[in-house]
Amino acid sequence: MLKCRTMWRRLAPLTRASSTLCRQNTRRAVLNNERSPALVPLARMSSEAPAGGNENKIYFLLVGAACLGGGIYAYRTIKGDKDRYNDRLEEIASRPNKSAPDQPETYLSTESPVEPAVETTEAAAEEPSAAPVTEPPAPAPLPVPPHAPYLLIGGGTASFAAARSIRARDPGARVLIVTDEWDLPYMRPPLSKELWFSDDPGVTDTLRFKQWNGKERSIYFQPPSFYVSPEELDKAENGGVAVLTGKKVVHMDVRGNKVRLSDNSEISYDKCLIATGGVPRNLQVIERAGEEVTKRTTLFRKVDDFKALEKVSREIKSITIIGGGFLGSELACALGRRSSEDGLEVVQMYPEKGNMGKVLPEYLSNWTTEKVKSEGVRVITEALVKNVSFDDGKVQIKLKDGRVVKTDHLVAAVGLEPSTELAKSAGLEVDSDFGGYRVNAELQARSNIWVAGDAACFYDIRLGRRRVEHHDHAVVSGRLAGENMTGANKPYWHQSMFWSDLGPDVGYEAIGIVDSSLPTVGVFAKATAKDTPRAAAEMSGTGIRSESETEAVARSPVASSTPPPAPLQQKDDYGKGVIFYLRDKVVVGIILWNVFNRMPIARKIIKDGEEHADLNEVAKLFNIHDD
Repeated sequence: MLKCRTMWRRLAPLTRASSTLCRQNTRRAVLNNERSPALVPLARMSSEAPAGGNENKIYFLLVGAACLGGGIYAYRTIKGDKDRYNDRLEEIASRPNKSAPDQPETYLSTESPVEPAVETTEAAAEEPSAAPVTEPPAPAPLPVPPHAPYLLIGGGTASFAAARSIRARDPGARVLIVTDEWDLPYMRPPLSKELWFSDDPGVTDTLRFKQWNGKERSIYFQPPSFYVSPEELDKAENGGVAVLTGKKVVHMDVRGNKVRLSDNSEISYDKCLIATGGVPRNLQVIERAGEEVTKRTTLFRKVDDFKALEKVSREIKSITIIGGGFLGSELACALGRRSSEDGLEVVQMYPEKGNMGKVLPEYLSNWTTEKVKSEGVRVITEALVKNVSFDDGKVQIKLKDGRVVKTDHLVAAVGLEPSTELAKSAGLEVDSDFGGYRVNAELQARSNIWVAGDAACFYDIRLGRRRVEHHDHAVVSGRLAGENMTGANKPYWHQSMFWSDLGPDVGYEAIGIVDSSLPTVGVFAKATAKDTPRAAAEMSGTGIRSESETEAVARSPVASSTPPPAPLQQKDDYGKGVIFYLRDKVVVGIILWNVFNRMPIARKIIKDGEEHADLNEVAKLFNIHDD
């Protein structure tokens, strides 16, 4: 190409000169002979007078050489490209031959998930976590709709509450829930409570349980018939709610109003809710312990975790729960019931001095510890794990004080980490103190993005900025986010509650900031047969107690006229009572111990934010001294 370009630079002046001379000869011929310019020999183009022919020969030779060189260059270029193209085709054609043996197996596992489960029953029994993958509730892979007017990321309680709220305000709304789980939206509390007390041997398949009041229900909020299939969502005449299972949102394009899923498919949206919840924390000593320990460790959070742990607990001889909070204590009591039935040794260890030591005052924490022990659980307090290893078929836990515990299986119940993976791509702020996405009073993170549930760090007008990880908060924040997505513009003022049951006979409900480091005042009374979670469920007609109380409106209560006995006269028998948590002499948190269906009263006390000279008088509002 360079040769051709150089040759053309040399030929260009000759061409211009010959063209100019030709025009001049034509002009002379017209003027001298008064003849038509058509008689001029136009074929003669030369740099000199028309009589010179050597220069024309040189000109034609140069032009011919240039054309020949260009042709040779083009031929070689095209031939080289063709050779490279053929080589590339041969390389690509060889690739399917390398991966062909794996394709039939992948095809069968996605199109016929039930068939492999029948053929490999023994393998499935050894690996319980594989069962949910081989038996998804919907065919896989599900088609991905290109657009959703309302996109809800996460398939938990907050998303479902938001979907119902959106549909209530906009009956024709089309709502798409995207979840990385294979299950339809379900409630999590029964996973550590009622399901463990079921007499049905097939409870892991049915996921139905009896509430404390004896009524049976499913953990799923709605049956599959309630939902619209994702591919029919945009065609549904009256809109609906669709659930896209087994898909995870990995990237958010906020400016483009779209998200990218784990399979690289994209969904655009008009308005979006992030309700991704959280993931269970693990101890670093367990993570570093190696594969033999990690595969014998359960991080309890989802339906699959319940199924796996329930199966494992029937096949091993010992199990150790690390963690003394709500989840750890509930699982310890639930599994402790099997110690007498199946001979299962249950151990619970934690760094505090007593169960739920971060929440309950010390005297009540000690009482709770004795309650857990009475359920057949071996409790190890002030236990700091130094090292975890696998030796001689057992998981060996070495504590910092030298104590050693050997067990068959571990359950790590040490808290929750909010899922904020989308913060970077979406440009959303994560709170450095509490974790979670920072949102305003309307639970809004951006102009068309809301956050609800465990992942939301919101500002409480009474108690300051907070992040709450409880069922009731998920219900209420999801409901409010759904309303605001349809234009309500309501602030979040609700004081969410939470509850914990140590079996059907002991339970409590709490609201506000309940921290054992705060000053507390407890007022107790003698419990009766109606002062149990079972009786509370029978009275309210529901096992999920927040469902009956979140709609209640706090009103001015009427205090009991019965004179209260002296507080704490029952020594260590705390039958029922009210514990007030104080900050600057103002009640900021309340625990109702075996006192149920009084939460609106507690909520009003915190909302008022007043100082109380005598909390014994305030306790009368809960009628704890009435039989």
